[in-house]
Amino acid sequence: MALLSTVATAILAVIIISMLYFGRDIFVPVALAILLSFVLAPLVELLQRIHVPRGLAVVGVVIVAFMLIFAMGSLLATQLTQLAGDLPRYQSTISEKIQSFRDTKAGRGTLERASDMLKDLGKELDKPKDAASAPAPVAGPNAPARPVPVELRQPDPGALESLRTLISPLIHPLATTGIIIIFVIFILIQREDLRNRFIRLAGSSDLQRTTAALDDAASRLSKLFLTQLILNGAFGVVIGTGLWLIGIPSAILWGILAGALRFVPYIGAVIAAAFPLALAVAIDPGWSMLLWTLALFLVVEPVVGHVVEPMVYGHSTGLSPVAVVASATFWTALWGPIGLVLATPLTVCLVVLGRHVERLEFLDVMFGDRPALSPPEIFYQRMLAGDPTEAAEKAEEFLKERSLASYYDEVALKGLQLAQADAERNALDQERLTKIRDAVSEFASDLSDQDDRPAVKSNSTTDAEAWSAVEGVAENATNEHLPYLRKEALAPDWQGEHPVLCVAGRTLIDEAAAIMLAQLSTEHGLAARVEAATSLATTNVFRLDTTGVAIVCLVYLDARGAAHMRYSVRRLRRKLPKAIIILGCWVENIDPAALELLREGAKADLVATSIGETVRLCVEATGATEQGHEAAGQGKSTTAAA
Repeated sequence: MALLSTVATAILAVIIISMLYFGRDIFVPVALAILLSFVLAPLVELLQRIHVPRGLAVVGVVIVAFMLIFAMGSLLATQLTQLAGDLPRYQSTISEKIQSFRDTKAGRGTLERASDMLKDLGKELDKPKDAASAPAPVAGPNAPARPVPVELRQPDPGALESLRTLISPLIHPLATTGIIIIFVIFILIQREDLRNRFIRLAGSSDLQRTTAALDDAASRLSKLFLTQLILNGAFGVVIGTGLWLIGIPSAILWGILAGALRFVPYIGAVIAAAFPLALAVAIDPGWSMLLWTLALFLVVEPVVGHVVEPMVYGHSTGLSPVAVVASATFWTALWGPIGLVLATPLTVCLVVLGRHVERLEFLDVMFGDRPALSPPEIFYQRMLAGDPTEAAEKAEEFLKERSLASYYDEVALKGLQLAQADAERNALDQERLTKIRDAVSEFASDLSDQDDRPAVKSNSTTDAEAWSAVEGVAENATNEHLPYLRKEALAPDWQGEHPVLCVAGRTLIDEAAAIMLAQLSTEHGLAARVEAATSLATTNVFRLDTTGVAIVCLVYLDARGAAHMRYSVRRLRRKLPKAIIILGCWVENIDPAALELLREGAKADLVATSIGETVRLCVEATGATEQGHEAAGQGKSTTAAA
């Protein structure tokens, strides 16, 4: 069944791509009309706010827009004609530069070999088909006379024929323009109706949410495309002006081309620079014009891309770099040069649809720049793979914006909760559970030198996955400002080697969570060590080392074992009658009343629902009031599983 579904999907994809290719005379105008409607929609809405009727607003905006487009097209045609007429004048300059390159020792051999090869190929192509086999004709007295050449002259075309010759090349562009204008007008007039029909096709069960999402998406796309149009137009003006000052012919043409190609991220500006650079080589006897042109693009593009764009609407278009290149290749292969310009806007539209329409979610996963996995899923996957190093790298990026306690609670702990869910349905065997525990231990060790001071919000992380985690974490004042304790400020009972004992509740996943708790507690001035769940077994509890222990944290990621919690606390009470016992029930969205019942049933002193809260309770239990960030690193010890 899965094979049939895959085959059907592949056939459908082939059909759609074939339709786009063979029907490009229709689909290209429609695509252009849709994108233009996104650009013009804010202007129509602006006119409607000042009580201009919708129909009049649409017609007025469309007329002005296409007048500007026609004026730009006319200017472009004039520039192209002028450039074509000037090209023969640059032949001598090109010849001189080739000759100077040929005169160099390095270039002489290469050019001569290339020239000889081209000459040989030309001779072979010029040979008649039977030249090698046919003998040369011998003239004789009886040789037939040569045929007299006859020249046929066509009559001068009439007025109608001349008119047809003139109009024929214009029919297709005019028809395309007409289709675009008609579609733009009707899309802008029927915008809400088209939206409602799309919602019906999407088949959403939540009408209100889908409507709001699509309205928001349409508004964002309109602002994005309009802003891009303005910025790229400004980029073209700056480039055109700079090229004019440098002395490059047809500077207006190259400015328009630069603005249009800049809709293609990463490679558009490079393509736009290639033409004026080649022209600079052709017209300047020296190399100064080439260097000035190159400097112009090297300065303007980074300034616009890395300074202006982030201030205006953010650098990202919502597409991954691979998606940009792939979409440019795909649409160019389908629709030619116009496909290259439309590639990014069309793909942005598809990604936005994928984010708001469940059936099209695969488009967002394939082409969007958001991580395919959530930060907790990435953490869990790295622990499963036994690769704590990559997880530590992501955590270090996260710590540029948030505290270590926030990372443990919002990313690592939620990742372990995913592991706990898999363990409960028997998807993880003992070997994998051990692998996860060991990976978490190494991960915590890698972060042992990280300072948990309040992070300075500087937007300094450049990692997309880490930034996704930061954006998904609501700032928790408690986690962001956990106090640091000096050992000398603690009471004598708390100055032992390990005053905090972290005990796993039942599973190796609990032990992994306890390892992170011990590392964070040690970071904040309360040295801690970890004991496995087996340490509370009847045969092992009497061997439990409790020297210097003032507080015990019993860690569970599963709240269903009330009896197990009760027996564990009872055994700890017998072993440590004076110690404070905190029941760490780290279960997502647990009811506070149910949590209190668990504490009372287990006879624990305190209860906590997160790693950060547990550390805070430990700090408060010391009764110490002196705090200081310089305490970080004092009394740190390596956390280890027993």
